[in-house]
Amino acid sequence: MLLKTLADFRFELRRFLHFSECAALEAGLQPQQHQLLLQVAGAALDTPVTIAYAAKRLGLKHNSAVELVDRSEHEGLLSRTTDAEDKRRAILRVTRKGKQVLDRLAGDHARELNELAPRLTHALKQITLNAHRSMDAEAR
Repeated sequence: MLLKTLADFRFELRRFLHFSECAALEAGLQPQQHQLLLQVAGAALDTPVTIAYAAKRLGLKHNSAVELVDRSEHEGLLSRTTDAEDKRRAILRVTRKGKQVLDRLAGDHARELNELAPRLTHALKQITLNAHRSMDAEAR
């Protein structure tokens, strides 16, 4: 039963990721550009958003993140400025153009998640229930 529940949960996650990738492409972005913009825009206000930060959040190597930032900056989606505290670092910011695309995608994603939430919630509850049963059985 646990395997079926995990498979169902994974299927729903993959469905959402596929939706997200297609929505990004339809908006004129590569899926990784969408994820980059989301991480830059969604960072805490006190967090310096650097290429190292973006690489960590996206699970990329530093040089891959540099290429992604370069491409996004070239397309007018991001800007980078020298960090006032550490001149070796560049601070990333989403441009007006990037924000417009990101806002449109955020609305699409919110609608999709609203439809997906009941299925994900059900799958998570089943996983939790099965995990508790499994732990109880092991304790006996």
